[in-house]
Amino acid sequence: MFPSNLISAGVMLWLLSAACGMTAEVLTARDSLDTAAVMGDAGAALSGLRWEPGEFSIELAEVANEQHQAVVRFASPISTGDEVIDRVALLWHRPEVEHFGEIRPAIVVVHESGSAMPVGKLFARAFAAKGVHSFLIQLPHYGLRHREGIRPDGEQFLTTMRQAIADVRRARDVVARLPGVDPRRIALQGTSLGGFVSATVAGLDQGYDATFIMLAGGDLASLLQNGEKEAAQLRERLRQAGYSGDRLARLLDTIEPLRLASRIASDRMWLYTADQDRVVPLANALALKQAANLPDANHVRVWGDHTSTIVFFPVIVQHVIDHLPETKPPTKQP
Repeated sequence: MFPSNLISAGVMLWLLSAACGMTAEVLTARDSLDTAAVMGDAGAALSGLRWEPGEFSIELAEVANEQHQAVVRFASPISTGDEVIDRVALLWHRPEVEHFGEIRPAIVVVHESGSAMPVGKLFARAFAAKGVHSFLIQLPHYGLRHREGIRPDGEQFLTTMRQAIADVRRARDVVARLPGVDPRRIALQGTSLGGFVSATVAGLDQGYDATFIMLAGGDLASLLQNGEKEAAQLRERLRQAGYSGDRLARLLDTIEPLRLASRIASDRMWLYTADQDRVVPLANALALKQAANLPDANHVRVWGDHTSTIVFFPVIVQHVIDHLPETKPPTKQP
């Protein structure tokens, strides 16, 4: 699929662009989404999340005086009619200098619900420091995709989540086209909100080579009923928009990770859970573990709650790095 000569050409393009001071570049990619021939409830769930694969453009712009080195933009597969929200942004954190010019693995990082995305930024920088290309994706209504005064509630919340899931899946095909990235070693990592999005993405198809989910799980209806802090705040927002009880359950059913969990490659997903978490209770993490048939070794449980687990951040980062997919041999060409 990706001959070595094309990968080498990509590295040369990257080197030449940097040497010549080029600040913008346009590439073309195509969706690799594969959700065909799926029956039962998983098929019904996919029908509300899939889109028609096609070709699309990627805009790559170098940046100066930023913690990231480039911004990658592309169109969301799900259109809302708002050009700001529908234009996805990836903040590219390149590996440290000693790895410059090498073909390296990549991780797409999906941030939490905080508007400043501090945990997502922390992960992105840490992975780059470990020699991995990391891409912090900005979900709808965050960062470069934010419009002042607009907050998605009710049906808009559902559209936002559907768009976030599609954007994260398409991001895999964007990253695979970028210079210096090993297209056979692209992983996904998400925290809290980003973890729920990533869990659903992992059930769409086998696009990502590994998935790492932190402080998330399944059974969204019970989560909003029992979770505290961020979960309780979202519950109240949706209640004010007229969504509670059965109506809320039907809304959440479209984006429920458990409906697609049986499609997850359980040997290539890791779940990190805080035993005392009161935002995403342990029961919700265990629901995802069971539905995805995760081995015990792939469920990492740590002491602490939704915020105090940050003390384990260095250990989790190293665990992710240690479990990145191995280099695969190139697909033979006919």
